[in-house]
Amino acid sequence: MSNFALIGAAGYIAPRHMQAIKETGNQLVAILDKSDSVGIIDRYFPDAALFLEAERFDRHIYRLSKKGQGEQVDYVSICSPNYLHDAHIRLALRNNAFAICEKPLVLNTWNLDGLEDMEKDTGKKIFHILQLRLHPSVQMLKEKIDQGPKDKIYDIDLTYITGRGKWYYYSWKADMEKSGGITTNIGVHFFDMLTYIFGAVQENTVHYKSASTAAGFLKLERARVRWFLSLDVNFVPAEMRANGKTTYRSILIDNDTFEFSEGFTDLHTVAYRKILEGNGFTLKDARNYVSICQDIRNTDAIGLVGDYHPMLKQL
Repeated sequence: MSNFALIGAAGYIAPRHMQAIKETGNQLVAILDKSDSVGIIDRYFPDAALFLEAERFDRHIYRLSKKGQGEQVDYVSICSPNYLHDAHIRLALRNNAFAICEKPLVLNTWNLDGLEDMEKDTGKKIFHILQLRLHPSVQMLKEKIDQGPKDKIYDIDLTYITGRGKWYYYSWKADMEKSGGITTNIGVHFFDMLTYIFGAVQENTVHYKSASTAAGFLKLERARVRWFLSLDVNFVPAEMRANGKTTYRSILIDNDTFEFSEGFTDLHTVAYRKILEGNGFTLKDARNYVSICQDIRNTDAIGLVGDYHPMLKQL
């Protein structure tokens, strides 16, 4: 049994980490969150110590590390806001623990360079959660592409719309410096998945950017990708909205629908098992998607020019 600490317990994704820690037979001993509205802890680890201040949390896990075998924190799971990931990963490694971090691992490629040095200095590894890579349908698609014609270039349309209310624009997620913007918040999963299957980026064009919507074109080694991301529920097809749906996701590969709506419930547990076996995703796995999102943030939109996503015609 390994001991875990968790940074960020009040957010949407934290319960999946608590569940993964429990289902892999391990113990959560300490939690850091500035909010004390974390009653979800009772479902998983009611005896875990809660800290509302990073300084006291840091001191606590440092003290545990000095108590010796069986008491020290072995892993720190990180579910904090995006801009704090780098600092919280460093906190973990300084305390002689491995880090397990949610996406995005960091916001900029130079952060990855610094964390590589930190790994060398401490001897501890940094893992992160790329659950879409573990999805059975994604694994089957990758196998199909890998075994297909090596010179074939696929045409892909990625569309992801997930409605968000007014609260979003008052939260840290709407702050570009803290979240990385919409492409990092909701696009990072898909950018990672597509580069995992179809290879690295050769061209990155931005057609449109706003606080709620972004669209562009990616040329990968083996695919041409038109992508459209939005938090505006009005882009959800009318018939779906009429039935109360606020989310629409579509990936077309050569005009064929790639379906992977089911099978998400236990992917964090699968990811944790791989990490505990020493086979988790590491820093190098983050570089493609971090670079894509960073370039999009720093690139001016060119408008409806070239190979743009058809949803842009609705603007």
